[in-house]
Amino acid sequence: MARDLFPWGFFRKPLYIQARFSYLHMKYLFFSWLAVFVGSWIVYVQYSSYTELCRGHDCKNSICDKYRKGVIDGTACSSLCEKDTLYLGKCFTAKPNSQVYSGSWGDLEGVIKCQMEEAPHYDLGSEMEPRKEAAAFNKPTKGTSVEKFREMILNHLKAKVGDQANLADLATQVLSITDADKDGHISLPEARSTWALLQLNEFLLALVLQDREHTPKLLGFCGDLYVMEKVPYSPLYGISLPWIIEVWIPAGLRRSMDQWFTPSWPHKAKISIGLLELVEDVFHGTFGSFLMCDISASSFGYNDRHDLKVMDAQYIVPEAIFQEGIRQQRCDVDEDCLYGADCLTSCDLTKHRCTTEVTRPNLAKACEALKDYILRGAPSDVREELEKQLYACIALKGSTEQMEIEHSLILNNLKTLLWKKISHTKDS
Repeated sequence: MARDLFPWGFFRKPLYIQARFSYLHMKYLFFSWLAVFVGSWIVYVQYSSYTELCRGHDCKNSICDKYRKGVIDGTACSSLCEKDTLYLGKCFTAKPNSQVYSGSWGDLEGVIKCQMEEAPHYDLGSEMEPRKEAAAFNKPTKGTSVEKFREMILNHLKAKVGDQANLADLATQVLSITDADKDGHISLPEARSTWALLQLNEFLLALVLQDREHTPKLLGFCGDLYVMEKVPYSPLYGISLPWIIEVWIPAGLRRSMDQWFTPSWPHKAKISIGLLELVEDVFHGTFGSFLMCDISASSFGYNDRHDLKVMDAQYIVPEAIFQEGIRQQRCDVDEDCLYGADCLTSCDLTKHRCTTEVTRPNLAKACEALKDYILRGAPSDVREELEKQLYACIALKGSTEQMEIEHSLILNNLKTLLWKKISHTKDS
């Protein structure tokens, strides 16, 4: 009777349900707090990285302080420091000592680059990597004449690109840029700004290729801060993914994904021709040879007309400077003789020093970067020949003297093949 009056099963079921509910509740709370913790950590890391990398405000203050003290001057100084018509926008900085921002200057859209008081130059001693030294803006010194400054420029250019016959013309172009206010006179602050800019590879390349379409135009400068023409579309190809997703994607699939969001094939053909023309321009060009030591998609972009533009020229270096620096690099294996991502020489094990000739020319590296890009979507009537020419191009090796004829032949064949296919279309 008593057993029937107290149905214990009735009580056990709610207790079981309550325990299960409590377990699920604790589980939910645990994962909620875990999500909050992980999310907060990611936000903190991103914020810390941003504040460490993006120091545009400090850069502007430093430049403007020197401008107000009369140390430097340039076409952008007044707009940046007095009129406030030159604005720093979104931060694209990858290295703290080289600030990169989008910017607007009146009606112009550009890219602002600032060295954070550090100007890169090549240590010709034991290392090839760019070494940073404080840009004190103390050259030229007070009392230096324009002729003496011109001589300084000539000697500097000769050290950078070698003893070229037409360096005097390049020096004249530099002096023309130096006269920021176009009053016919070069002031000491203007000269100091130009001298600081001349230490930068990108500025030097913009000077050398200013009559070509491959480098963005220089819009203005103040000290070693300078404003370049904005390139609307960059990088050349590829999509940016969060690192937490990136690590789980196989390399083969990642390469395919990079080609998903690209222009139509005729437009890609025109952009590819632009890269081939750039290789041609820097290979025994008007002002010497340059080595392209990082031919990656992020280094290039293109405009609305699908003209190729160099986005980052930090690793497009004068061959003379490269050879002078690399020959003093100590090595035990060939991999010790790598500069940038793509400029590799061999190691002379008898001397434990790097040799000066790169194992692969610019053209071979450019073709490797273009292979997947230009073959994807290629018309069937040119694909086979295009693939054949690209693989012959990628296989190029040896010094420039050994492969110069083959280099020119393959370069012309590729350009002709692409132009022939798009010349009758509006894309040309």
